[in-house]
Amino acid sequence: MSPTMIRRPAILVLLFITVASITTGAQASRSIVFHPQPISSLDIINTTLNQNAPCSFTVSIKTSCYSPTQTRDQISLAFGDAYGNQVYAPRLDDPVSRAFERCSTDTYTVYGSCTYQICYVYLYRSGYDGWIPTDVTIYGYNSKAVTFIYNVNIPRDTWYGHNYCRSRAVKSVGNLGWTLLSIGSTLLYTIAGLFRG
Repeated sequence: MSPTMIRRPAILVLLFITVASITTGAQASRSIVFHPQPISSLDIINTTLNQNAPCSFTVSIKTSCYSPTQTRDQISLAFGDAYGNQVYAPRLDDPVSRAFERCSTDTYTVYGSCTYQICYVYLYRSGYDGWIPTDVTIYGYNSKAVTFIYNVNIPRDTWYGHNYCRSRAVKSVGNLGWTLLSIGSTLLYTIAGLFRG
């Protein structure tokens, strides 16, 4: 048996492991799970809240079972799409109606600009009770229902939430994965060619 015959299976195993590693890395970059983040400032684009606004949205907010029994915190909401359409709902809280009690779900109809697929949401909490949301689900006419997971105490006096709109950063992570896959495949093909003959 020649040394070349022995090397080929070892090289093929090495090639397989390398391609599998690169492919897994590229796929992992597409399934990054984001946690809610603060945003230093949020430009409120649309403050139209009356029923004459062009579109309505149903917003369902679940309060965590770890949240205080009741809250006097003032809760505001802003959400929108990747094209600059935004809906703003100030002061959803209402202690009289017992909104945002522990382990509860509150549903609101919010009016504002029409949007495409909702890809970001931010909550603003002002107060000292420490209200904790579990999640926010938004239903819209031109948008599939989307749920944003929180499960954390929202910092006071800060817009806090998720932005899943396709940004340059998210695109560049995905492009990096495909670039690495392409380079790795080319490299492996070249190495395999060296041992063919």
